[in-house]
Amino acid sequence: MSFQPNPGDELFINGAAYTVGQHPAAPGLAYAQAGRQGIVYQLIPSDGDINGAKALKVFFPKFRLPAMVYQSENMHNFGRSPGLQVCSRDVLTPERNGELIAENPDLLYSVLMPWIYGLTWFDVITDQRQLQLSESLTLAQALSGIGSGMEQRGLAHCDLSAPNVMIPFFSEVELPDQTAAVELVDVEQMYSSKMDRPDVLLAGSPGYASHRTVQSGLWSAYADRFAGAVIIGEMLAWCDPLIVEKAWGESYFDQVEMQTPCERYVILKKSIERNWGSRVTELFTRAWESQDLSSCPTFGEWLVVLNSIELPTEVVPEKDEESSSDHGTTTSDDEAVIPYAGLSEAERNSLLLGSDAGTHANADGKVITRLFNQARGLEQSGNLKGALEVYRSAHHFVGSGSPMQVELEAAIQGLEDQLYPKVEQDNSRDKVPFYRSKKWLLIASVVILLLGGSGIAANQVRVEREQTRQQEAAQQEAAAAEANSARIHADQLKAEAAKQAEAKRLQQEETDRKKKALEQERLRVQQAERNKLKTQYEKQAQYESYLAQKKKMEKKEALRKQQLQVQYEKQAQYEAYLAKQKELALKKEAERKKAAEKAAEKAAERAAERARALNKKRSNQVVQLIAYYNQAYNAQQGGNNAKAKQYALQFVRLYESDSSYFASVGRVSSRANGVYKLLANSSYKLPDT
Repeated sequence: MSFQPNPGDELFINGAAYTVGQHPAAPGLAYAQAGRQGIVYQLIPSDGDINGAKALKVFFPKFRLPAMVYQSENMHNFGRSPGLQVCSRDVLTPERNGELIAENPDLLYSVLMPWIYGLTWFDVITDQRQLQLSESLTLAQALSGIGSGMEQRGLAHCDLSAPNVMIPFFSEVELPDQTAAVELVDVEQMYSSKMDRPDVLLAGSPGYASHRTVQSGLWSAYADRFAGAVIIGEMLAWCDPLIVEKAWGESYFDQVEMQTPCERYVILKKSIERNWGSRVTELFTRAWESQDLSSCPTFGEWLVVLNSIELPTEVVPEKDEESSSDHGTTTSDDEAVIPYAGLSEAERNSLLLGSDAGTHANADGKVITRLFNQARGLEQSGNLKGALEVYRSAHHFVGSGSPMQVELEAAIQGLEDQLYPKVEQDNSRDKVPFYRSKKWLLIASVVILLLGGSGIAANQVRVEREQTRQQEAAQQEAAAAEANSARIHADQLKAEAAKQAEAKRLQQEETDRKKKALEQERLRVQQAERNKLKTQYEKQAQYESYLAQKKKMEKKEALRKQQLQVQYEKQAQYEAYLAKQKELALKKEAERKKAAEKAAEKAAERAAERARALNKKRSNQVVQLIAYYNQAYNAQQGGNNAKAKQYALQFVRLYESDSSYFASVGRVSSRANGVYKLLANSSYKLPDT
């Protein structure tokens, strides 16, 4: 581009004066931002009001389109909508700004609009600027609110991407209270049913374009849904240090990863679910797995879910972080639990990014202890589900085999038993009869010894115990034989059942085969019948087509004859019209000649009169020229050179008004030469002529 202004250069646009702003990070250079379609320059009003600053967008030659004028007129009303300030725009046209465009041809069809202060979402991503939870939620709510308002009016930006999302929320300039937290720029591709389709369409920006639907260009009411979902997901997850570190570069996702189950998608999805709950995750998953843009969630759905989120109250830790405490976040079972609420940024980084057990053992121990204390606080407040989730989060990061792992597993198992009690099974079949249990036998032996008190009694007991052992052995053998017999019988039953099932399967297959054959035969007969009917229909259609064609030809012939007759009548009328027109033309020509002759006579008279008047005027002017010359000569002779030069100038003005005539009259030409010499040289003496 040839238009390359310097800071402080003045521009007058539509009756207002502006100066080109200076780049805050590069003194001496104009404040300019380059985009895909052109370069945007900052213009400061002459009164220095920074809130009245304007943006002048100078398009590259390919995008200098006359249709921009009509498009901007239609967009002007949208400028009052939240997030669409740049729709209040004026296009520089040759009719209104011809002088400025003549000096700077690159300004043809450039656009003047409000300057939006703040960072772009692109700046936040590339600078790896981590957000707070509240900032992430505010930005996501603002963008979904803008998108919802646009959808309700049938609008779509059609090129949503990180560079086109401005964030006045992070502006270093103090802005009015009603300023939106998010603003959209580069709205030249905007869709509306009341606007014409742009001559040049963009196919979306890398990292935000849906690979399933975008082939040539985006221009529909659904165009923003997928890209909007990706940006909202980025905003919500940018409070997570792992997400900030995992970003691809100019966007979180690489374009080749779009709508694939890649690692970044899995990490982002888990981060959103951990920090914002399952409802937000479901919306993002719907967009990511959508087959077309209309299947993506609307911005209204995003807005409803995001507005229902309440940020948790952060835990206030005690001075000694390693000591056990009962402090925790009190939430009900229905509220979403954010495991990292109340942790510092360094602690969250330690948990999310992982750390070596030997190098960071102390830091991890503090964090895990705090999570353990938070879970205990939730458990004591009655929020068992929340406590279970936090226990599980802490368990994920403890070392294997450590005492803390054992304690956490015990706590998790205890809560699971309370929340999900197991149904006791009836194990009565596996119990040993009381008279065969070792405990009963021992008690019986002691009682016999105490009652007998003699060797005979002891022998008797030993005999009885031996008999009991033999009986038990016999019973065990009988039970084993019975079990073996039962197993054999069960195997026989299974084999018989398998044989019956195989026979039934073969019978079913035969039945299915016969049914299939019958169905195929039925279909064949139906097809043959359809083919026969089709042949009849085709013959009937051919005959009807022949009749229709014949009728059409007859109608066409009759129409041709009628048209010929009409043409003959029109020809006769036209010839009569020509004769009448010729007669009128001859009459008008005669009248014109007569009028011309009269006009010529009058013109001759006027010319003669003008000639007489001109001759009289010239005669008077010749006399006046001689008088001016004589006055100049007399003044010079009298020593008044200033007066002489004054008369000489009057002589020249009158002489040059009709120099071609005066040069041919008498000695006026020689006097004029003397006057010119006097004006060129004050010491020159006029001749006495």
